[in-house]
Amino acid sequence: MRFSETELLQVAARFLWPFLRIGALFIAIPLFSSHSVPMRVRTLLAFAVTVVIAPTLPAMPPVAIFSVPGLLIGIQQVLIGLLFGFILNLVFAAIVFGGQSIAYNMGLGFASLIDPQSGVQVPVIAQFYLILATLLFLMLDGHLMVIQLVAESFRAIPVDLAALSRERIWDVSIWSSRLFVAGVLLSLPLVSALLLVNLGFGVASRSAPQLNIFSVGFPVTLLLGLLLIWVTLPNVMNLFAGFLSQSYQLISQMLP
Repeated sequence: MRFSETELLQVAARFLWPFLRIGALFIAIPLFSSHSVPMRVRTLLAFAVTVVIAPTLPAMPPVAIFSVPGLLIGIQQVLIGLLFGFILNLVFAAIVFGGQSIAYNMGLGFASLIDPQSGVQVPVIAQFYLILATLLFLMLDGHLMVIQLVAESFRAIPVDLAALSRERIWDVSIWSSRLFVAGVLLSLPLVSALLLVNLGFGVASRSAPQLNIFSVGFPVTLLLGLLLIWVTLPNVMNLFAGFLSQSYQLISQMLP
C-alpha cells in the first residue's frame, strides 16, 4: 500500500486540529491547569481524549497543514479551547474573590497560602472554599461534562476559518462581569454580619473609651466569622453549583 503526501497530511490534519483544541482546553481548564499537574500528564490526557473522539468527528476542511490557512485554523482551534477553559476559570475565580472578601473582613487577610492553580498567594479562607469547590466540581462530574461539550463543539463550531465569530467572544466578555456579582453574592451574608459586629464595637468604644477594642474585637470577629462560614457553607456551595451550571449554559449557547 502506498500513500501520497496529500493523503498523509489529511490524516494528520484529522488528528492535529482536534488535538490543538482539546490540548488548549486541558491547559486552561481548572484543576488540570494547576502547576501541580505536569505538562506531560495534560498532554497525555489531551492525546487520549483526541484518539477517542477523533473517529466520530466530521470531515476536516481540505486545507494543507503547512500553509497560511492551515496555520490560521490551528491558531483558531487553540483560541476556542482556551475560551472554554477561561469560562470555567471565571467560576473558580468568583469563589476565590468571595473568599478573599470574607478573609479581609475577618482580619485573616495576612494568613495566605500559595494557590496551586494560579501560583499566587490567596487568603486561607479563599483556599478553603477553592478546595471544596474543586471537590464539588469532581463530584458533579464537571470534568466529564466539559469533555462532552468540547466533543459536541466540533459539530457546532467546525474546524474552519470562519468558525469563531466576534459575537461569541463578545458574549463571553459580557458574561465575565458576573465574576464580581457571584463573588459578592458568596460573601455578602458574612460581610454584612461582620459589618454589624464592627459597628457594634465602634459604638461600644465610643461609650466606653477605656475598653481596648482591638484585644476584644479581633477574637470575637474571628470566632463569629468561623461560625458563619460553617453555617453558610451549604448555601455557598449551592451558589457555586448554580454559577457552574450557568457557565455550561454559556458554552452550550456558543454551540448553535
